[in-house]
Amino acid sequence: MFRPEIKVIDCTVRDGGLMNKWQFTDKFVRNVYNSLAAAGVDYMEIGYLSSESAFSRDEFGPWKFCAEKDLQRIIGKDEKKIKLSAMADIGRIEHDDIPLKSESSLDMIRVACYVHQVDAAIALAHHCMDKGYEATINLMAVSTVGLRDLNEALEDLSKSRVPIIYLVDSFGAFYSEDIDTLAAKYFERLPGKTIGIHCHNNQQLAFANTIAGIINGINFLDATLYGIGRGAGNCTLELLMSFLKNPKFKVRPLIECIEKEIFPWAQKIDWGYSIPYMVTGVLNQHPRAAMACMESEDKEKVTEFYDKVASATETL
Repeated sequence: MFRPEIKVIDCTVRDGGLMNKWQFTDKFVRNVYNSLAAAGVDYMEIGYLSSESAFSRDEFGPWKFCAEKDLQRIIGKDEKKIKLSAMADIGRIEHDDIPLKSESSLDMIRVACYVHQVDAAIALAHHCMDKGYEATINLMAVSTVGLRDLNEALEDLSKSRVPIIYLVDSFGAFYSEDIDTLAAKYFERLPGKTIGIHCHNNQQLAFANTIAGIINGINFLDATLYGIGRGAGNCTLELLMSFLKNPKFKVRPLIECIEKEIFPWAQKIDWGYSIPYMVTGVLNQHPRAAMACMESEDKEKVTEFYDKVASATETL
């Protein structure tokens, strides 16, 4: 449970923002920032880097873009308290949209891609590194990827300069045995790389699967306050920090922030375990159908949802 190499990345604002289009107030983001710093969390993923030509600020909040002017409002005039990260999705940002590290408060850019986008992800991650950032590649939805395609993607990643590669359970479909198998594959095919893990909670296994990753030697760990995140949400940060026996980590600041900032959002947006999210996780499906159900007046008609999704899967 204690390894000094372990780094914890909080994704509260970035992943939680998927549920409200990143319409968090500065007060919310600043309180999360201060609580994470007080708790000893290593990185705060404060949002996405996205092209403003592709997304409107009238619809999306500032943490869809992570412009320096917005970051500065959170950091203030004092010295930065914690490393900041942002995620860049392939196809949603241009290379020229990324400022030099010397012109940004961000420390790390995490490039998210699917298997067929690995070449583009490597190019973007190298571009970020050349501009002075730390970088990772987060290989999404590997639960849907065939063995040959995954092996080819990992071979390409092994040849890259990107030092950190993430195992991502995008659909919350994995069990601990899957993490065991995939972690072994990643370590075998990515010699010299650090491996990270990002789990979703469709089957109430995000925390357990993160622990499985730790046992298998994975050292970059994603989590969010109270599990806030897309759909079923993520590994809960307060549980993870309690599990890790590093004396630098303190849980109380997280509990206080949950009480003050996360509980009010739990009254406004629906994340966490539910039957629709369970169904898509068990069936290894993208949660978009479950999210639509949860946002409708029929969110308690779970048998109807199950029959609809299960029958559609059987016909594939």
